[in-house]
Amino acid sequence: MSDDKKAPGMDQQNTEGAAAPQGPAEVAAGTEPLLEPAQLEAIIKALQVDLAAQADTNLRLRAEMENLRKRFEREKAETAKYAISKFAQDVVNVGDNFQRAISAVPAGAAERDPALKSFLDGTMLAEREFNSALERHGVVRLDPKGEMFNPKVHNAVMEQENRDVPAGTVLQVFQAGYMIEDRCLKPALVVVAKGGFKVPRAPQEPTATPGTTGDGPGASGNGSSAGDASGERSSRQG
Repeated sequence: MSDDKKAPGMDQQNTEGAAAPQGPAEVAAGTEPLLEPAQLEAIIKALQVDLAAQADTNLRLRAEMENLRKRFEREKAETAKYAISKFAQDVVNVGDNFQRAISAVPAGAAERDPALKSFLDGTMLAEREFNSALERHGVVRLDPKGEMFNPKVHNAVMEQENRDVPAGTVLQVFQAGYMIEDRCLKPALVVVAKGGFKVPRAPQEPTATPGTTGDGPGASGNGSSAGDASGERSSRQG
């Protein structure tokens, strides 16, 4: 059979199997509609605003996280420094008992009694070791005799008339105080002087103002200087 001769019904089958061409409406239905430039610009602006808001939120969150980190580090350092505060408040009473035992020995009694002297030397050595151990952990003993009264670290139990020292001077320490780092662990019990002279404040350098001289302020100083000068001229002319 030659190629020109086709089987009956072949043309009809090819015609039926061929896809029918799609119209414009069918093509448009299968694709997304194109946006106008104004619509695209509005979408871009909205995305830019949202991006800026997200960036601002991210920046605020990072700042809050940094503040939290710094706060955590500060609290961690404070906890490390003051962790033994409650324990130290109980332990420092032992130091007060050392001081009471030493103060109970009358003056000159240790020189007359060798046994008492050995006991006193041992007690003083134990007190020094005790204070050294406290200092290694940041606890410092306060003995403010002769210093000015400080209500933050001193507790005045009485006042005593004394005009030889400035008012507010600590004359006697009944009980030593203690500090832990920069905090008062236990205030010192002290006797404070009263009736004495007040400590003068540091003098402030005068500030120059317009219309002043070295002798006095304002026109009064200039007038007195002018009067002195005219008097000298009159005496010379006479």
